Amino acid sequence: MSILTFKGGVHPYDGKELSKDVAVRKINPGKEVVIPLSQHIGAPAVPVVDIGERVLKGQLIAEAGGFISANIHSSVSGTVKKIEKRLVPNGNKELSIIIENDELYEEMQYEALKEPWTKDYIREAVKDCGVVGLGGACFPTHVKLTPKDETAINYVIVNAAECEPYITSDYRRLVEQPGEVIEGLKIILQLFDNAKGVIAVENNKPDIIANLTKLTENEPRITVASLKTKYPQGSERHIIYAVTKRKINSSMLPADAGCIVDNVDTVYNVYRAVKFHKPLTERIVTVSGDGIHKPCNLEVPFGTSHQTVVEEAGGMDENVEKILSGGPMMGQAMFTLDVPVIKGSSALLAFQYDEVSHATMTNCLNCGKCAEVCPEGLICAKLAQAAAADDMEGFIKMHGMECIECGTCNYNCPANRNITQSVRTMKKKVQVARRKG
Repeated sequence: MSILTFKGGVHPYDGKELSKDVAVRKINPGKEVVIPLSQHIGAPAVPVVDIGERVLKGQLIAEAGGFISANIHSSVSGTVKKIEKRLVPNGNKELSIIIENDELYEEMQYEALKEPWTKDYIREAVKDCGVVGLGGACFPTHVKLTPKDETAINYVIVNAAECEPYITSDYRRLVEQPGEVIEGLKIILQLFDNAKGVIAVENNKPDIIANLTKLTENEPRITVASLKTKYPQGSERHIIYAVTKRKINSSMLPADAGCIVDNVDTVYNVYRAVKFHKPLTERIVTVSGDGIHKPCNLEVPFGTSHQTVVEEAGGMDENVEKILSGGPMMGQAMFTLDVPVIKGSSALLAFQYDEVSHATMTNCLNCGKCAEVCPEGLICAKLAQAAAADDMEGFIKMHGMECIECGTCNYNCPANRNITQSVRTMKKKVQVARRKG
């Protein structure tokens, strides 16, 4: 099996040994869950329950607010106490439904159709169950599975790279439920008659590659691809290039290159939605880092406080300097644990030493190390200089909008420059200007 990859990227310490061998266990969310209405790209969901109403686990509590939006369901049974703005992991306040958990976990019963399924039923089930991309972007999956021309789709890629350091939730899903992931891929392939399925896994997971290869040996439309272990191998653009050698840019969708890309856990939840009509109400969260007493993988109902998640992992050291929601390369620093786990919460990491805050920034050395590792082939330092000078025209000419904000430039910069942050800010300015123009 050849090892597939792309040009550029970095090899940070991956830290996966801390949690990868710890089996997933379910946790209870506590007496109150806080369920934000914006857990996906697109319009926030709209509440369909009232204060004082009793709801069941899996019950629809907010419906999609537009075509690019997603349904939201209760993760517990209990009583709606409030509908108000609450803090979410990125530090914003979002309108949320607060439910008092009665700890009975009475579940809403839905009727799922038995096979054979029509394409319309598959897409509608995924939409009804609120499935979104669980790799980070949280794009509504039913939209992704409805391209303009389904006959032009040649590849359905299951993104099992899991290239962010420390995170092992996808690995555990493939250890514990590989058959369900494969079934989910087979369901998606029913939508695209001309496509083959590829499960793409980094080669630091040889056990997963071997087992998936065995499980799919009699599946003519499915293959397993071994990817070089490198960050950001799991980026949508770069996994497409590694698997197909097709390129996309910021003005294109994967479907424009004949590809659909879905995260491992997304595919698993497509299976549950279509076969059992099980709404998306929980996910696996990796709790790790040298500041966590017992690194682990937990199945966490949405709305559970991050404080509860930390307690389930044995607590954390008093001298922890940094807490992240997500991975160390693209995750967001948290200033409080009093925020809920949501659909995009792949990990909670705690570190005793904050390398970024202790690093000394110096002037740019013009060494080119940022450009050496940029997976988009950009001259990152020049983009940061254009951003600092508010030179929007120069920024655009140097293809600044192609930056995927992966942070490889920051990681490789000997001067500890905040390149990614500068570029991200300028990208937002360009987007605002284009909307006005």
